[in-house]
Amino acid sequence: MDDMSVINPMLGGQTFKIGLFSANCSGGLAVTTVPERWAAEWDAIVELTCLAEEGGLEFILPVAKWKGYAGASDILGRSYETFTHGAALAALTSNIAIFVTVHVPLVHPAYAAKSLATIDHISHGRVGLNMVCGWNQDEFDLFGVAVDPTRRYEQGLEWYELLMKLYDGGPEFAWDGDFYKGQHMHTNPLPIQRPRPITMSAGVSPQSQEFAGVTSDFLFTAVSALKNAPGLINDMKAYAGKFERNIGVYTMSHVVCRETKKEAEEYFYYFAEECADRDSLSYYEAKKGVKMDSPDRGGSVSPTNRLPGQVYTGSYPGAYPLVGAPDDVAREIIHMYELGLEGMTIAFVNYLKELPFFLEAVLPRLERAGVRLPVPEETS
Repeated sequence: MDDMSVINPMLGGQTFKIGLFSANCSGGLAVTTVPERWAAEWDAIVELTCLAEEGGLEFILPVAKWKGYAGASDILGRSYETFTHGAALAALTSNIAIFVTVHVPLVHPAYAAKSLATIDHISHGRVGLNMVCGWNQDEFDLFGVAVDPTRRYEQGLEWYELLMKLYDGGPEFAWDGDFYKGQHMHTNPLPIQRPRPITMSAGVSPQSQEFAGVTSDFLFTAVSALKNAPGLINDMKAYAGKFERNIGVYTMSHVVCRETKKEAEEYFYYFAEECADRDSLSYYEAKKGVKMDSPDRGGSVSPTNRLPGQVYTGSYPGAYPLVGAPDDVAREIIHMYELGLEGMTIAFVNYLKELPFFLEAVLPRLERAGVRLPVPEETS
């Protein structure tokens, strides 16, 4: 079904879009040892994806991982490869956008072009590409590949340029670049989405924003303090404006929504402080070259005095905590929308057990506030 009029779910419909993040990986975004943490079993992922689609969420965004973060939980240690994950979910769904996350140094553009177009046809135009230029050398050691941190975005730009050349169609061509080479290059079929599937890239640095300005429809970034969101959005719009492009800014969140605020706050403290996997977090800090010693992390924070945005040891770095009763969670999402963010991802300690309450209790509040439209009957 080569319908060139197809509209990816990320481009139409809801003004503020919501998707699931990291559900293809064990632990999701919870750096914790609690026994109910997400195990990333395939049948559960399928059930979760269908539930998200029926509930009206717009997209699924997986993480490309080859090695976990060690510790007792080894968060992200079990993961499903994102091309095959995406192809399978595309065949099992009808409306939700399915992203593929690609480590640029590990996947040749010719392979990516063919695989991405395959999923676009399976999904009838619902695939998205999330480009990651890489940072954890331990993962790339599995492939004998070294990542040059000073040139990773330069490599990413060449990767994207070659992918776009392949998607132009036309006669075979040769490519002799700094990072990629090839002869008799072409790909068939071309994707249904033209001139290419929708694109996203992730990062917080100026280099990542410049890369997104050239390559991406959406920037996926950490906004740990909402007061910083307008400045970040303005910076991103300025980068994209240099290339006469517009770009939407998305952030990631971790949801703990319960009937009462007290119950939610106590569970947040339980899994993210009392049962935090500190060894796993230490691994992340060492590889990322950061130290999570912010006053917003741990310390004197407790279930009774935690302020919006404050996190505990086992909170995934950069994931904004949406914690409380449905009114509390909805209020903060509305604030994100008012600040200019165009969407966000959500994650849970246990996605399948917690998503239904979010769909039933939080989404209707967003609809009443005018942040989201009601879910159409055919997808509800």
